[in-house]
This record gives sequence, structure tokens and C-alpha cells, in this order.
Amino acid sequence: MNDLERPVRIGRIDYTNVWPLFYYFPLAAFGDELEIVQQLPTGLNRAMAAGDIDIGPISSFAYGEHFDDYILFPHMSVSALGRVHSLLLFHREPLARLGGKQIALTTASATTVVLLKIILQKFYGVRPVYTPMEPNLDEMMKEADAALLIGDHAIRASWADQGYLVTDLGAEWHKHTGEWMSFAVCTMRRALVESRPELVKRIYDAFLESKTKSLSDLTGLVQEACAKIGGSSRYWTDYFSNLCYEFGPRQWAGLKRYYDYAAELGFLDREVTLHIWNDTTTVQVTE
Repeated sequence: MNDLERPVRIGRIDYTNVWPLFYYFPLAAFGDELEIVQQLPTGLNRAMAAGDIDIGPISSFAYGEHFDDYILFPHMSVSALGRVHSLLLFHREPLARLGGKQIALTTASATTVVLLKIILQKFYGVRPVYTPMEPNLDEMMKEADAALLIGDHAIRASWADQGYLVTDLGAEWHKHTGEWMSFAVCTMRRALVESRPELVKRIYDAFLESKTKSLSDLTGLVQEACAKIGGSSRYWTDYFSNLCYEFGPRQWAGLKRYYDYAAELGFLDREVTLHIWNDTTTVQVTE
């Protein structure tokens, strides 16, 4: 089967923050044209880079590593202007005192790990020692002075009073930059856009339809989150309302700032260009 005949593979991470993009996605309408593949964020990042996945909401940092091969969908991201509630650093001492201390890092996200390093190094002038660990707060804090959790692991841990200081990385980024932060971006491989543009347009429209329908009435998302993860309806209503699923010029500016800092500090090896898709051409955003 050649590339024009095989199903387009869409990677899905099962974190609540991307649910609106998939909740009402009309998969059945595409028949055998599409295949959904469940992945952890880091697994999806690797699969996209290898060409095993064609489209997915990948970590923003992963786009920065492979931007020559990728194109971004507009109007779709997981972004915030301030608090996120699901990207949390749990720590015993204030951020300014974490120099030389051990920080346990979740193995599930590249974007947030680099964001934490940018915040500590650029805004606080500290360089901790970082150790990747499985996302279990109790086990992480047995070994380390601070622990970074993301997604549903962070949400669950935040509901229990562990006695730690808790820093929301979205709020911390906004405090120091005034910018939006996009944590995940909906990305596709450039080869797919070039070979199957009409199918790409239909997939894009379907994602937008799901996003719009999900956010116009949060009832379904909230009920499912309560059933699967726990917590109150009020918590999940606030959670989904606080996140932004838009990806336009304001989000582009914040993400470009993130990439510029990442390159400045050596986490990326070059300046990143945002390649934004539309149904007639690709727009480059460089500043």
C-alpha cells in the first residue's frame, strides 16, 4: 500500500486538555481514510518525527525540534494566558533557592520540562540538577527537592494537600513575559499536506467542528472528566474554560518567545520558524 492509499494516522494523547479537539471528531465519517493512534505526549512526539504518525497535538517543543518537516494548523492549540492548573512544580523551597537542588522531571512532556528550565535559569538565575522519573509525586519527592508533573497526574496531585509549595508554570511564564504560552500545537507532516491536501482540509474542518461544539457546551466534557478522573463539575468547568484552544497571532507571539529563549539557552540548536497552514498556502511566522 502506497502513502496515498494507506489511512492517515492521527495521534491522540488522552490528557483532558486535548479532549475538545477529539470529543466530537466525526471519525466514522472518514471510513478507512483515518486511523487514531493513542500515545503519551513523548511517544507521539517520537512517532511524528519518525513519520509513523501524520497529524497530532504534539508538544510545542517537539515542533521546534523538527519544524522543517512540520506545518501547524491555525486555530488549534492548548494555550493559556496565565494559570493552567495541569503543569505544576511541587517544591519544598522557593524557586530562587533551587540552585543545585534535585528536581524530578516527569517523563511525559518535553515542552513543560524546557519551560521549567527557562523559568529557573533565565528568570531566577538558578541551575538545579534534573532527574527524569515516572510521574508519581510521593516517589519523586522521596528522591528530590521538587517534582514537575503535568496533565492529569498534576491535577490529581493538586487536589491533595501535600504541604508543598506549588507553582503553576503557565502563571509563572505570564508573570515574567506577559505572553501567552502554547503547550501543545496541532501539527502535521509537510509531506501529508503536499500529497493529500483535500483530505487535510476535511480533517482540519472536523477538528474545528469538534472544538467549537465541545466548547459551546461543556456538559459532556465535564461529566466525562468527573467520571474518569474525579473532582467536581465546578472544577472541570473552570479548567476547560481557563484553557484556550485558539492558535492565532497572540499565541504565535508567545510561542515564538518561548522558542527564542530555548535557543538562547541551548535547548534548541537554531531559531524556529512557525509554518502556519491554510487551505491555499503556508504562512511563515518568524517574529
